[in-house]
Amino acid sequence: MGYILVLYYSRTGATAEMARQIARGVEEGGIEARLRTVPTVSPDHEATAPAVPDSGAPYASLDDLSGCAGLALGSPTRFGNMAAPLKHFIDSTSGLWMQASLAGKPAGVFTSTSSLHGGQETTLLSMMLPLMHHGMLLVGLPYTEPDLASTRDGGTPYGPSHVAGLDNSAPLTEVEKTLCQALGRRLATTAQRLQDE
Repeated sequence: MGYILVLYYSRTGATAEMARQIARGVEEGGIEARLRTVPTVSPDHEATAPAVPDSGAPYASLDDLSGCAGLALGSPTRFGNMAAPLKHFIDSTSGLWMQASLAGKPAGVFTSTSSLHGGQETTLLSMMLPLMHHGMLLVGLPYTEPDLASTRDGGTPYGPSHVAGLDNSAPLTEVEKTLCQALGRRLATTAQRLQDE
């Protein structure tokens, strides 16, 4: 069946934890989850990141992206938009777009913010735009997920979200974890159904 790529950027760890919860849901759905991150972007053009991160998931390659059966894309919010390191990586995917490597594959998005009204939905929408250009099939979170209708924490129909707090120290709530896992299962199930067609 292949794997679902869970690709994210995380600076303080909240988005990375969401990625792990999504990967858990993917694997509950019967497909391998492949966690990958991207290096930071430096304003100093001489700076380079080490080839392997000090901790956490390995850095993503274009091969990780082209070979996936589906994608979960995550970023903290930066003024209502995805973070520059993730955007930088996405901007390098023109070759995959020219080959339609991602067309017809399912994708979902997730984000973390400092405050409840910190741009969660606009960040999720900003991540959807390049995926639509790639021809991916966007899956969100339907209201058949009961936690979505009652959450006072993160969670939107556009994708899972987390409120980390102004000091970025709030852990994921049980509802936020449940919604992350639900997206992972949804991606796995959708990828399997598409493969069976």
